[in-house]
Amino acid sequence: MYTQEMFDLIKVVEQTRERRLKETFPRLKPDEKDNLLRSYHPDYKPDATRPVKVGPNKGDKFTHEHADLLESRSMLDPDSFSLDNIDFDVDVLVIGGGGAGTSAALLAQEGGARVLLATKLRHGDANTMMAEGGIQAADKENDSPAIHYLDVMGGGGFHNIPELVAALVKDAPLCIHWLEGLGCMFSKFPDGTMHTIHGGGTSRKRMHFAHDYSGAEIMRTLRDEARNRGIQVIEFSPAVELIMDETGQCAGAVLYNLETEQYLVVRAKTVIIATGGSGRLHIGGFPTTNHYGATADGIVMAYRAGAKLVFLDATQFHPTGVAFPEQIVGQLVTEKVRGLGAQLVNIEGEQFIYPLETRDAVSSAIIRECNERGKGIASPSGRLGVWLDSPMIEIIHGKGTIEKELPAMFRQYKRFNINMAEQPILVYPTLHYQNGGILINDRAETSIPNLYVAGEASGGVHGRNRLMGNSLLDIIVFGRRAGMNAAERAKNVQLGRLTLDHVKRYHEELQKEGLGQKVAPILLPDYRGKID
Repeated sequence: MYTQEMFDLIKVVEQTRERRLKETFPRLKPDEKDNLLRSYHPDYKPDATRPVKVGPNKGDKFTHEHADLLESRSMLDPDSFSLDNIDFDVDVLVIGGGGAGTSAALLAQEGGARVLLATKLRHGDANTMMAEGGIQAADKENDSPAIHYLDVMGGGGFHNIPELVAALVKDAPLCIHWLEGLGCMFSKFPDGTMHTIHGGGTSRKRMHFAHDYSGAEIMRTLRDEARNRGIQVIEFSPAVELIMDETGQCAGAVLYNLETEQYLVVRAKTVIIATGGSGRLHIGGFPTTNHYGATADGIVMAYRAGAKLVFLDATQFHPTGVAFPEQIVGQLVTEKVRGLGAQLVNIEGEQFIYPLETRDAVSSAIIRECNERGKGIASPSGRLGVWLDSPMIEIIHGKGTIEKELPAMFRQYKRFNINMAEQPILVYPTLHYQNGGILINDRAETSIPNLYVAGEASGGVHGRNRLMGNSLLDIIVFGRRAGMNAAERAKNVQLGRLTLDHVKRYHEELQKEGLGQKVAPILLPDYRGKID
C-alpha cells in the first residue's frame, strides 16, 4: 500500500494529466537514441563485459555472468562417467519444456519421429508461461511481413541476422493460424477479428494477445496438445551435458533427475536445445522477470560441444519492472500498458520519453531520469523508480478498460491495495531477455551436426534488442522449424560410439588457463544467504 508521502507525489501526476493528454511527445532521432544508449544502457558500462578465455568464442566479450559459466567445468567427469547403459533411445530429444520445446516436440512427432521431451521443472514452467503482452504477426490489410521485417531490424539496431528475421516474419501469420487451430483463445472483436495493438518500435498494430496472459494461454494450448498426442515427457530432469559420437555428431544428452539425483543417458539421432534464457543470473545485479530455471544451461552445453555464440554482450532490460511493492520487485509490467496509453512520468509529473520507443531506449531514459537528473521517486525502502500513469488508460478508453484488458495485472496490484485504474504504479528496468545465444541458421541448425536450437537459447534473430511480441513469435517459428527439420534429418542419421571426449578436451583447455573452479550448468539459482 502506498505511503502518505507517495500519495502526495501522486497528486503531482494527477495535476499534469490534462496537459499530458494534449501533449505529443517526440520520438528520438537516431543520433539522440544512440547517445542515450551509450550513456545510460547497462550494456555500455565500461565494466559490463570481459573476454571469455576458452572455447569457440575465445577473446569475445560477454557479460561476466555468462563468462563465469563458460569458464566452468562440467558436473560430469568424462574419464569415469559411463555411457554404456542407455536409458532412452529416441529419434529426437527435446531439451526444455517451454513454448519452443513443446512446439518442436509437436512438429517432430508429426514428422514421424520418436520424441522425448526432457524438462528441468514441470512441463510448461518456463518464461513462455510468464509472457504477458502478445505475439506479433503481420496479418492485417495495412501490414506485411516486409514491414514487420523492417521493424525487427530497426529494433535490433540492424545487427540482426537477416535470414533469421526473414524466417521469423514470413512464418508469423501461419503461426497465429496454427495456434488458433490448436485452440488458443486470442482476444477478438464480436465479429471474430483479432484485436491488435502497437508495441514499442512497431509501425503497425500487429500485436495479437489474450488479455494480459498471452504466454500462459499459448503454453496451455501447446502443453494440452502434447499431452493429448501422448508425447513422452520427463519432468524435473534437466540436461547437464550433450553426448557426441566419435565422428563429431551430436548424439544425445545426459539428464540429471532432481528428485532421485540419478543420471540418465539418452541416445538421440537429433537434439533440440530449447532451454530458454539466463535471467536468473541477475546480470548487472538487476532483478528479473524470469522463472527460476532460466540459468543458461543450453548455452553452456552447446558451447562445450563447439557451437558458436553471438550477442551475449547484449541484454534486454524491460523498462517497466515493478519497483514497488517490495514483494514483487522486478516482476513484469507488460508493455501493453503503454500500448493502451499509459505514460512514463517523473517526480514532477513530466513525460521524459516517448512511451513506445524501443525497450533499450526507454530503459536508458528511466535510468537517466533516476540516476542523473534526480527526478526518480523513492519507495519506502529507498528503491528508485518513475511513475507509469496507468489511469490515463481509463481516461482515454473509458472506465473499466484496465480490469478488462489487463485482468491479471489489475488483480496483482489489488492484492497490495493499489488500484492501478485510479493510481499510477512505480516502475524501474528489470532484467528480461537474453538477446544473444547459440548461433543458428534459418533451419534452426547449429554448426554441430544433428544439433538444433529454438527460442531464447538461440542468438541472432533479435540483434541487440528485441521488440515486444517477437519472443512468443520466435519460440513458435523456430520451435516448429527445429522440430520439422530435426525429424527429417533423424531419418538418415547413423550414430557411432557415444563419447564425452569433447568435455575432456574442454576441461584440458580450462586447466591451461587456470580456470574450472566452478561447475556449470548451475541448474537453479542459489538465493541462500551466508550463515556467519
